[in-house]
Amino acid sequence: MTTSETINPPQHQSHRPGSESEMTPAPQSEPRSDRARGKLDGKVAIITGGDSGIGRAVAVAFAREGAQVAIVYLEEEEDASETVRMVEAEGARCLRLAGDMGDTAFASEVIEQTLEAFGKIDVLVNNAGEQHPQKSIEEIDAEQLENTFRTNVFSMFYLTQAALPHLREGASIINTASVTAYRGNPKLLDYAASKGAIVAFTRSLSHQLVPKGIRVNAVAPGPVWTPLIPSTFTAEEVASFGGNTPMKRPGQPAEIAPCFVFLACEDSSYMSGQVLHPNGGEVVNG
Repeated sequence: MTTSETINPPQHQSHRPGSESEMTPAPQSEPRSDRARGKLDGKVAIITGGDSGIGRAVAVAFAREGAQVAIVYLEEEEDASETVRMVEAEGARCLRLAGDMGDTAFASEVIEQTLEAFGKIDVLVNNAGEQHPQKSIEEIDAEQLENTFRTNVFSMFYLTQAALPHLREGASIINTASVTAYRGNPKLLDYAASKGAIVAFTRSLSHQLVPKGIRVNAVAPGPVWTPLIPSTFTAEEVASFGGNTPMKRPGQPAEIAPCFVFLACEDSSYMSGQVLHPNGGEVVNG
C-alpha cells in the first residue's frame, strides 16, 4: 500500500518476536540527548527484551547515565550483539543472557548470573512481551493464551520473585504495560488483557514493597516502531501503523526510554504504583 497515509514502507517478518536488523527504516535507539547527567551512576540494571526495540533503547539510555546493564532476550543473537555494541560504546558493561523468561529456572539463572557479573541489582525492567492478533476470541486457543500470559505476565512474577531477596532500599522495578490496557484492542484481546494484568500487578506490588523502600512503576507506550510490529501485522497494516494517534505517527524507542530513566533514578523518588503514558497524545484514564 502506497498512499498519503503510508508512514513506513510496507513490510512483514514471518518470525516472532522479529528482528530489528531487518526493519526499514531501523528504529531509533540512540538517546535523543547527548547530555549525560550521571543519573544512574553505579547502578546495575536488568532489562528483559533488551535485544531490540524499547528494551535496546532503555539499555543504551541507562548506560549513558552510568549504569551497568544485563540484557535478557529469547534468541535474537544478531540484535543482541548490536545492543551490546551500543551499550559498550557508552562506556558500560553489558551482560547478555538468552532464554525463555516464562521459565522459572531461567529467571533464577538471570539473577544469579547478573549477581556474579556485577555483584548487585538496583533496577529491574520487566519489558519482554509477545502478541498474536486474532479477529475473534473464538480463534484464541489455549496454547496462544497461555504463551501470551507466560511471556507478558508470568515472567514478571518469576523474575521479581528471584530478584527480590537481592533488592535493597532505593531499588526500582519498572514494568512495560501498554495503551491497550486502557482502551483495549479488538484484535489483541489476550495481549490487552495481559497488559491490564501488568497495571494491576504494578499497583499491587507497589503497595507491598513501599515499606521496603523499593518503588514499582510502569510505562504504557502507545504504538512504537519495534520488531514486534512487522513480525505481528501484515505489510499493509505496518505501512499505516501509528497513524491513528493524535501525532499521526508511531513513537520511536528512543522517545520511550527517557520514561524508564526517570523511573529508575532519584528524580522519581516520590512516585510508586504509577504509570507513565508516552503514547503520541492519546488521553487515557490512569
